[in-house]
Amino acid sequence: MNADVVIIGSGISGASIAYNLALRGLKNIVVIDKSYPTSGSTGRCGAGVRQQWGTKGNCIMAKHSIEFFETAQKTLDYHEDIEFKQEGYLILATTIEEEKEFAENILLQNSLNIPARQLTKEEALAIVPHLNPDAFISATFCPTDGHLNPFKMTDAYYQAAKKQGVLFRFFEEVTAIERYNGKIQAVITQCDRYDTSVVVNAAGGFAREIAEMVGVDLPVYPENHEILVTEPVAKMQGPMVMSFSKNIYCQQVPHGSFLMGRTTPGQPSNHDIGSSWQFLDEMAKTVCDILPKIGELRVIRQWGGSYAVSPDHQPIISSVKQQAGFYLACGFSGHGFMFAPMTGILLSEIMLDLPPTLDVSEYDLDRFTQNQKIVKEKSVV
Repeated sequence: MNADVVIIGSGISGASIAYNLALRGLKNIVVIDKSYPTSGSTGRCGAGVRQQWGTKGNCIMAKHSIEFFETAQKTLDYHEDIEFKQEGYLILATTIEEEKEFAENILLQNSLNIPARQLTKEEALAIVPHLNPDAFISATFCPTDGHLNPFKMTDAYYQAAKKQGVLFRFFEEVTAIERYNGKIQAVITQCDRYDTSVVVNAAGGFAREIAEMVGVDLPVYPENHEILVTEPVAKMQGPMVMSFSKNIYCQQVPHGSFLMGRTTPGQPSNHDIGSSWQFLDEMAKTVCDILPKIGELRVIRQWGGSYAVSPDHQPIISSVKQQAGFYLACGFSGHGFMFAPMTGILLSEIMLDLPPTLDVSEYDLDRFTQNQKIVKEKSVV
């Protein structure tokens, strides 16, 4: 089979890229996935979307992506509710040092027209009354941050891309990428051969292995992050509550359950996506400290999923100079879902040599090899 472009990975990034390429007139696009849509990181994410970041690039990516989410159902002509709710993120400061860092972040965010603000403890308690007042000293809040359904949002891109003529092939695992004289010739799966000269690596936790198929040493590694969900209860919390220093995010989703996750320190780099009693134990201690009322709820289930982590916790959205025709959308470090609208727009512009909507230089792969100053994103859990 011939293809003008083969995209590897049908999570939200791959679907967004396919849609945006087709929207800009590219034909004969094939998306390949070794499983089903959202089977990877997208379907296991916490599905929060926020603009409260510590780096300019991430703030801008998130702001533009959230603006897209606000009209996505209409823009993509989707037949279902994507369940987008904007009730904010409340981010807790638990130390004086963190409070000072958040003050600097707010200045950056406000300079980009992001309506975030610092709150006193009393103001934070007015928004989420069941917070433990002894667990934090102040907070920041952005009312336009929020949450949406990752399955429906990805399906919206998937359906819109198909209407544009994109072909999706599921349950096909890429086993090789053929090259000749330094040029890409074909993508090989266990089912078929796709003759193409252009490949997009949107393979999430498996991005490094795909890059190795064309001789590219990609500085991205998979890391298991765990989440749990509680029984549903009547609404008691609007915003996502997050603490970087206490290592937690906690959101009440539309049907009433609380979804919460954290980073497990010292996680090995591998493709494990299991979940452990140790995670449950540590999460229970943390949520009972910060949000004691939620600690009274029963846990329904828990799971793990891959963060594809980059050295600076910022994405790689880039061409690859050492391999013509190979493009990257990876290394999102757990935030690929919330950046997906801009990922699709920016990578399609790079691939089609169009004027960029945003400056993408800080997301170029070469930032790790050309002695550039690397700015690490600290605002991550």
